[in-house]
Amino acid sequence: MESSMLKLHTTRSWDFMDMERDGQILPDSIWKRAKFGQDVIIANLDSGVWPESNSFTDDDGVGEVPKRWKGSCPDSAKYGVPCNKKLIGAKYFNKDMLVNNPGAVDGNWTRDTEGHGTHTLSTAGGRFVPSASLFGYANGTAKGGAPRARVAAYKVCWSGECAAADVLAGFEAAIHDGADVISVSFGQDAPLADAGSFLQEPVTLGSLHATMQGVSVICSAGNAGPLEDTVVNSAPWVTTVAASTVDRDFPNVVTLGNSVHIKGMSLETTTLHSNKLYPVVKAGDAALASCDPVIASACPLGTLDPAKVKGKIVVCVRGGDVPRVTKGMTVLNAGGAGMILENNQMDGDDIVADTHVLPATMITYKEAVALSKYMDSTKNPVANISPSKTEVGVKNSPSMAAFSSRGPSGTLPYVLKPDIAAPGVDILAAFTEYVSPTEVPGDDRRSEYAIMSGTSMACPHVSGVIGLLKAARPDWSPAAVRSAIMTTARTQDNTGAAMRDHDGTEATAFAYGAGNVHPNRAVDPGLVYDLSNDDYFTFLCSMGFTTRDLTRLSAGKFTCPEKVPPMEDLNYPSIVVPALRISQTVTRRLKNVGPPSTYRASWRAPFGINMTVEPAELAFKKPGEQKDFKVTLTSEKDKLGKGYVFGRLVWSDGTRYVRSPVVVNALD
Repeated sequence: MESSMLKLHTTRSWDFMDMERDGQILPDSIWKRAKFGQDVIIANLDSGVWPESNSFTDDDGVGEVPKRWKGSCPDSAKYGVPCNKKLIGAKYFNKDMLVNNPGAVDGNWTRDTEGHGTHTLSTAGGRFVPSASLFGYANGTAKGGAPRARVAAYKVCWSGECAAADVLAGFEAAIHDGADVISVSFGQDAPLADAGSFLQEPVTLGSLHATMQGVSVICSAGNAGPLEDTVVNSAPWVTTVAASTVDRDFPNVVTLGNSVHIKGMSLETTTLHSNKLYPVVKAGDAALASCDPVIASACPLGTLDPAKVKGKIVVCVRGGDVPRVTKGMTVLNAGGAGMILENNQMDGDDIVADTHVLPATMITYKEAVALSKYMDSTKNPVANISPSKTEVGVKNSPSMAAFSSRGPSGTLPYVLKPDIAAPGVDILAAFTEYVSPTEVPGDDRRSEYAIMSGTSMACPHVSGVIGLLKAARPDWSPAAVRSAIMTTARTQDNTGAAMRDHDGTEATAFAYGAGNVHPNRAVDPGLVYDLSNDDYFTFLCSMGFTTRDLTRLSAGKFTCPEKVPPMEDLNYPSIVVPALRISQTVTRRLKNVGPPSTYRASWRAPFGINMTVEPAELAFKKPGEQKDFKVTLTSEKDKLGKGYVFGRLVWSDGTRYVRSPVVVNALD
């Protein structure tokens, strides 16, 4: 296989998901029902681990390592990673990277020198650590999703890139060692160009191997949103996770010389004198004579004139391929007193709190327009930036993060991706002390915990929840676990309104999949949409792969059927018909994992679509019983041309609600 490079996709969360309230664990919390993930093993393929973090110590009565575990910590480097009863595995894989990009490899060790892997692993399975914060922000107890789980780190990513053969080697090691869950917060830069290369992509292939062994694989959806058709890691055997917000912000205020107040967001660690107004200048107007003002407006390093910047607040424009915190370093290096980072029109209202190196804030496009009008109205614009604070209970949460990649999957439009949304904005978790939380050269600050955003942060939230489900429901397949999470998800925010996208419009299933994860419900979903290895092989046959193509994967034990079913009939918890021509019927199969009960179907058809369900009532007499049903979707001729439209199907026995998104693109 030709080597390819994958990209890393870069606490209030559990309270916000109702697993606790004000730090108190509720009686119906999945934490109690799953014994906090006791002895489940979560493997993390990422940039390694910082083993000294308190998230990975074993001094709280952790029992002996499960005897089924075959892994180890073979690091022989001076600062290698040692094992304990919590962190039970640490291995590195860099042979492919050494061939293709040797300069990216920082040593033969599993130690995390970037922070990404430590952050994601502690989110999935870190211990409860009291008094954790980032420079005083988000102070509280840091918690992993499955805090009693054992964790193992597989370093397959180096300097932000992950080479294909190293990724596959990491998968195979985690499977062999005995992992129950594999968390993967990286992927391709963009969706695969064609389905023919599907099984050549390392995460797709490695995750299929894992699924065949009963190991659940959870992947980040990518950070290329809000454009459609940007979702990656779209194989139907992985759980693909989008990023949503929590109800916590870190607001501060810009006070202008005309006494107008503009709200921003920041995690700055230094502040301005509160009783002083500072001159404000646009970065483009403070460019060095040798620099294009348009380029300088985005504040790349070395573009600002110290004579025009010293002692002033500089307004930098978001983007320009310049990391947000680096822009602040540019201003600081030129002698600036502070920075206002303003959104452009495309970024809209999506703002992020960053650990800036100087007094700073980030403002929405609407506020940026107001700021520009003020600056144009006076010869001597002035302002001040207040210190930030931590604010919880923010309304209309969750909403979807702008950066979160969206469906439909261009590679596999027959399967709805992403599957689920989870907290991925301003997430506090453990971090390396090798570099600053900003990862910006010249920033000497260090912190055991960092606040990061990305689908990389959303993914391990679901990995932790799946670890809990593996503990509570050890007999469930990876498909059953994913189904339970999807069919019990929420699509409403904390005001009871429909979840919003980053721009305030109503979000769709292409943003959040089945909805925002709701862990307590997932432990008792009533019914699941299950899948076997043969079901996945049959799906690959429907994609055009042959029995010969699948011989190695199936060990010669599978033959493609003479008549392959349509891809829409994969027994998935969501329904997608990407090219409806007049009418189509899709088949699904439900498995009872609860008590005997009768479920009745209700549905909201997508706009312009007639939808029927047959039968509309299913009586289950015992656990494990399975029953089929059919959904027929028919287009209304006078309502064509709307593109993808969205509806839902719900099966309920009056106590449990088994929800599925229904997505249709009617062509005729």
